Amino acid sequence: MLKYDSIDELVRAAQAQGLPISELVLLDQAEAMELTPLEVYEKMELDLHVMRESVKAGSAEGQRSMSGLTGGEGYRMNSYVQSRGGGLCGPFLGRAMAMALSVAGCNASMGRIVAAPTAGSCGILPGCLVSLLEEGRITEDVAVRAMFTAGAFGMVIASRASIAGAQGGCQAECGSAAAMAAAALVEVMGGTPAQCADACAIAIASQLGVVCDPVAGLVEIPCIKRNVSGLMVAFSSADMALAGIEAKIPADECIDAMREVGDALPDTLKETARGGLAATPTGLRLRDQVFGAGA
Repeated sequence: MLKYDSIDELVRAAQAQGLPISELVLLDQAEAMELTPLEVYEKMELDLHVMRESVKAGSAEGQRSMSGLTGGEGYRMNSYVQSRGGGLCGPFLGRAMAMALSVAGCNASMGRIVAAPTAGSCGILPGCLVSLLEEGRITEDVAVRAMFTAGAFGMVIASRASIAGAQGGCQAECGSAAAMAAAALVEVMGGTPAQCADACAIAIASQLGVVCDPVAGLVEIPCIKRNVSGLMVAFSSADMALAGIEAKIPADECIDAMREVGDALPDTLKETARGGLAATPTGLRLRDQVFGAGA
């Protein structure tokens, strides 16, 4: 049985058995849950379907958050991509960004999402995998299996550090999601388990110290847009790893560093809405707009 407390353990086990990390984890989870591999696979398949539905729900023109502070970001990004030939990042990445915004917007409007690993970072993994799926670049089976890889990396991060903004800042939410997605992307593109680990490490290193400062204490500003930043980090980290660019600092050490950085952050920057963007004049005005002056 895998312990999920080390990326190195996952990589070594996969290499020893000649399996991709996803297959290794699928078989391990089936044994741990006393289910067949098919039953475990079908549970993950349902999660992928929820992700695809959340993309659709959040991309509607009239989508609004419960607070009224945000809404329609996914729709506007899609419209921009269609009217500007893809924009600066091109059609594929533009649509992927729109998907990340849509899922995060779906969450803000109390729609159904998959926390991957958290609600605040819910747009990153779907934005990466569903975009490839919708483009026909991967099959649904490949996407489902990649989610096992992402999940395994997330379990290690949760064990060694944290996936909660209240404990580690946004690096623990969007940073973890980007690392999980980067590892999954490497696998779907035919990379090795070691390259999955490199992508995870690069993604974490790219977002060390990102604070959690939700305006009005809501998972909207700047959270929704940080999902796009995390998505871009995931794609770039995966491409670097696939190009043979090594992380140099092992993934487990990067995760440990993330924990240390999170512990060093003041409480004002860990989901309390008392620092960062939440404490700016505009942030405070928006808080009063939602909850009333002096809230």
